[in-house]
Amino acid sequence: MSRLSLTDLYRIAVPGDPQLRPDGAAVAYTVTTADKDSDENRSEIWLAAPGAEPRRLTSGPHDLAPRWSPDGRTLAFLRPVDGRPQLHLLPMDGGEPRALTGAAAGPAVWSPDGSRLAFTAPHGEPDPNAPVVADTLEYKADGPGLLRGLRTHVFVVEVATGQRAQLTDGDFHAGPPSWSPDGQQLAFVTSMEEDRDLTPAGAVYVVGLEGAEPKRLTEPDVICAGVWWLGERLVVAGFKGDPTGHTRLFTLEAGGLSEVETGLDRNVMLGHSGYPGAPPVLLGDELLFCARDGGLTHLYGAPGRTKVGGEHSVSGVSVAGARLAYVAATPSSPGDIYLDGERLTDHTLPDLELFPLERRLFTAPDGTPVEGFLLRDPERTGAGPLLLDVHGGPHNAWSPVFDGVHLYHQVLAARGWSVLTLNPRGSDGYGEAFYTAAVGSWGLSDADDLLAPIDALVAEGVADPDRLAVTGYSYGGYMACWLSATDGRFKAAVPGGCVSDLTSVSGTSDAGYFMKMFECCGDLAAQSPLTHVAAVSAPTLLLHGERDDRCPVGQAEQWFSALRERGVPARLVRYPGASHLFIIEGRPSHRLDYNERIVAWLEQWVIGSES
Repeated sequence: MSRLSLTDLYRIAVPGDPQLRPDGAAVAYTVTTADKDSDENRSEIWLAAPGAEPRRLTSGPHDLAPRWSPDGRTLAFLRPVDGRPQLHLLPMDGGEPRALTGAAAGPAVWSPDGSRLAFTAPHGEPDPNAPVVADTLEYKADGPGLLRGLRTHVFVVEVATGQRAQLTDGDFHAGPPSWSPDGQQLAFVTSMEEDRDLTPAGAVYVVGLEGAEPKRLTEPDVICAGVWWLGERLVVAGFKGDPTGHTRLFTLEAGGLSEVETGLDRNVMLGHSGYPGAPPVLLGDELLFCARDGGLTHLYGAPGRTKVGGEHSVSGVSVAGARLAYVAATPSSPGDIYLDGERLTDHTLPDLELFPLERRLFTAPDGTPVEGFLLRDPERTGAGPLLLDVHGGPHNAWSPVFDGVHLYHQVLAARGWSVLTLNPRGSDGYGEAFYTAAVGSWGLSDADDLLAPIDALVAEGVADPDRLAVTGYSYGGYMACWLSATDGRFKAAVPGGCVSDLTSVSGTSDAGYFMKMFECCGDLAAQSPLTHVAAVSAPTLLLHGERDDRCPVGQAEQWFSALRERGVPARLVRYPGASHLFIIEGRPSHRLDYNERIVAWLEQWVIGSES
């Protein structure tokens, strides 16, 4: 047995998007790996069934979104053609895949009779050299970049002929569609309000196959974020009032939206944008949904019955009849396919011995409990160097499962470090009051939740107060800047994808106005690390994607410039073409470099040796 190394990045295979065949006997799913030679992430579609070895269905290298036809004889999936994802059909009788669409498409949704596929796709062919004209704030998005007026709309394609019809049109973005039980309508969520860039809104609409004007079904008292026709009822995910609290579930009835009694004070996790969870599904008459409890995302049946719990963190769910398939990560696996609780795959790295995470409960100065996880070689004794790693969001949470992104955690533990990950107020999984406790007070109400546990570990003789460092990504990058500016204990800092000035980010981020109005509402200067930069002494490594539109690279440039002007050792590393989620989805070489640089910087400035 050996310890994990950073190059094990190329050995990790992550399953996702499980799709249970309609007969309930097999599961199609994606497997994503990092390919060193091509420096790209590969994805293939596989099939797993009880009592059989998993087998590959497609060769990739970028096949995604498998979807079964109602009779289980055909698998629709996405494969890029000339750089654009297009729908393909794979007959399960041994034939070759065939392209169905000649233009870009999103994941397929089969009609109940199997004759059509619905999907959303960008509409239009903007000129990449034309001037970019913006009349509203929604002119760019992290990942796609400048939208150039492009809008996403609902399409339907005939399986037999490939004839494609556009059902919606106009100045709005249509969300993923869901078929009515009779196959005559499609429900989707969008906002058609003229000031939707200033006032968050979302409503459920339905459109018929004839492509008439969509009909609105919901009122503005709920901001809708997703809709699914489950059986005979429409299930909606959304927010009551401002979008600052938990995502909730509703059913659409004659009198409007009625909230589903989940029995939990927890945020419903829909599984998008790099977060775990999955859309709600119907198992028999039971509505299933994902929610995070502590650091783990579990599957529940309303109201509050645990379906998949324990040390599993769920990131994909599918049902067929009375059978349930899902993907779940565990402390030893980045994810495996399960069918009715039986594990069908094994994505552990059997020759590796991982250091275990110790679940800890700390107490903030005001008495608030703060959960965290301590990674340390159990054979080590005495006080050693400690790295505090702050998660993003801020409404994300650390989880005690195998982490294939932050590989430097295990590498540092092998070098004698302790790595502390904490879920301070603002984190998901601890109730809505905790979830919203840092709104309007970033850095002011949450910092003590991160510092008090360090004090406790110093008092226990675990952490050496002269060898402390801080890192984090996104909101965690913000906190790495904030803590290094407001608390002098850290000997090194590594902000990734950071925010250093809330005033300027509110006008440059694709989500800047939302952050200003609903997250950092209040005195932006008081909550900005840049206001306090004169106090920074910790050598700082800044890691940032060049095409990050969520936390634009100018945020790192401002911090780097301010530190250089003051003579603080600093280094800025920019990753070409990388968006905000590059540490999860970006080039393997960039992800490896990110991990390597963190280890080297900490060893240089905290331990005093180059690695």
